[in-house]
Amino acid sequence: MESKRCWGALLLALSLVQGCGSQAGRLVGTGPVELPLPDGIQVAFNHRADRHYRSPIHAEARNGDNLEALVIRGIEAAEQEVLVAVQELSLPAIAEALVRQHRRGVTVKVVLENTYSTPWSEQHEADLDGHARQRRQLLMELADRNRDGKVSLAEQQSGDAVAILTAAGVPWLDDTADGSKGSGLMHSKYVVVDRRLVITGSANFTASGMHGDAADRRTRGNVNHLLQLDSPQLAELFADDFSRMWGDGPGGQPDSRFGLAKQSGPAAQVMVGQTSVEVLFAPHRSSDPNHGLHLISNTLATAKQRVDLALFVFSAQALTTVIADLQAKGVRLRLLADPGFASRSFSEVLDLLGVALADRHCKVEAGNQPLKQAAEGVGIPRLARGDKLHHKFAVIDGNTVITGSFNWSPSAAHQNDEVLMVIHSPLLAAHFTREIDRLWKGADLGINAALERKLLENRRRCGSGMQRLRVVDWAGVLGGRRLAGWL
Repeated sequence: MESKRCWGALLLALSLVQGCGSQAGRLVGTGPVELPLPDGIQVAFNHRADRHYRSPIHAEARNGDNLEALVIRGIEAAEQEVLVAVQELSLPAIAEALVRQHRRGVTVKVVLENTYSTPWSEQHEADLDGHARQRRQLLMELADRNRDGKVSLAEQQSGDAVAILTAAGVPWLDDTADGSKGSGLMHSKYVVVDRRLVITGSANFTASGMHGDAADRRTRGNVNHLLQLDSPQLAELFADDFSRMWGDGPGGQPDSRFGLAKQSGPAAQVMVGQTSVEVLFAPHRSSDPNHGLHLISNTLATAKQRVDLALFVFSAQALTTVIADLQAKGVRLRLLADPGFASRSFSEVLDLLGVALADRHCKVEAGNQPLKQAAEGVGIPRLARGDKLHHKFAVIDGNTVITGSFNWSPSAAHQNDEVLMVIHSPLLAAHFTREIDRLWKGADLGINAALERKLLENRRRCGSGMQRLRVVDWAGVLGGRRLAGWL
């Protein structure tokens, strides 16, 4: 009971204002009524208006829950074991928390995506592509604590999260440990503490994923959330997924299993307190009826009144049909997608708006089905320049939440290591509805001016376009593995 009280207090501590020096334009909101939560479940949103914290990046008071503090407190609470599977870990404070526990004798294991597992301090700019160079520059700026424009040796040693783990002997591996060059993407984002507590959601453990970029004070961090679930049953399911990826650990046999080699099964259902939770670990073959897009489709199809969605990427054609059918039945829809992806040629947001864009080869997607009449309630939120809408959630009839690391895309279902959860709780759903309400204020709905210009330019360049003879691998067409993780 004492342990449960400690975990229940975790987010309460995060909700306190960590400092009183607010600045104009930085803090908004006067504190709406606190919403209750189901037993054993907490949720944190890094942009919520009714909570404030002091950013560890810029030392300024800002809106939101401190997602980094949530992860660190979870790690610090461990007595026996901490399992971390996250696409990217670049926040030094999280690495330092793992090192402290490792030195205490707590078992610490970390699985990363190989694209982000090389310490940035060991990389050479000439060897990197444009994205990797930009990432390295951002991490150097994060390490430059005194902001003098130079990264000293001491700052380098204390500012490179993966190097910190390696220097301390914390065991970690990536998705090349199976002897391959990497799976689709190791895209999961979770921490398992003492086979009892799970922290998971949409956020990578990065500055841009939680707080904003060190060199750009305008950024507030990609819009994300994390859940904390206290359940030994659920934790065992996550630990089993982790063990498949871990194998016998780093330096051993190539017995780690990533991607389809994990042979992920159907969704499992457990109770967290009195709340029913379904959890599915991806990927699955497209012929497997247990794959994640089927679970999403079946859950969406239960809607009777309304569906709210906040999605980083939406590129699954089959789900467009489900949503269109729901709206035809009178189900109210609010769908917000990341501005950077909503107008890409593979985006199903375009289908819902009744338009199509050809790709750079002036070809449109095979099977593309723009609606004859545009769906209502579809658009993009207004975000700070440089930030992304990184959520992957839906709320069904105010009763059920779909969430996880799982983008609504074929890549998530059939290539990447992912987590997808369906949580049946009106209490939890109210928190996600409040997040949609916040994002909805000022959202740009329908075909906005920027999309209209893009459509006109696409028409000028490509005419009506040519339909592809087959469905292409968008990850290959649009730049490789980094994009595959987004899809």
